[in-house]
Amino acid sequence: MTMTQVIDIFNSKGFTVQEMVALIGSHTIGFSHCKEFSNRIFNFSKTTEVDPAYNQGYASGLRDLCKNYKNDPTMSAFNDVMTPGLLATDSLMAVDNRTKPFVDLYAENQKKFFEDFGHAMRKVSVMNVKVGKAGEVRHRCDSFNELDVN
Repeated sequence: MTMTQVIDIFNSKGFTVQEMVALIGSHTIGFSHCKEFSNRIFNFSKTTEVDPAYNQGYASGLRDLCKNYKNDPTMSAFNDVMTPGLLATDSLMAVDNRTKPFVDLYAENQKKFFEDFGHAMRKVSVMNVKVGKAGEVRHRCDSFNELDVN
């Protein structure tokens, strides 16, 4: 996905580029499932196995960690400030001229990041809220609950 596509998706939901950077930047501590970045560490292109944007030692460690991700979809890698660019959008945001100023701002000013992230999360919290029987509390955040047809 290109940065233009990512920006367009967030823009279609009413978010500015700055709000998008704050929201995407919030996952710098946590984990990412191997399937989310496997295309960057296995068969990246016809000429290279690994995305050249990755530090090669880091990529080697990810390849070892995720080698069986197709058999175990729960396999994941820790994502923190010492492993930047795990996801392609992270790498793109750090160099795109529309997003880089905000990446740099938040890297320099943690207080500003938290303020902007809080503002953007408040926007997220009221988007398309479903109430009553129209909504559900998911058992897994990445999939809908099974329908009980009985």
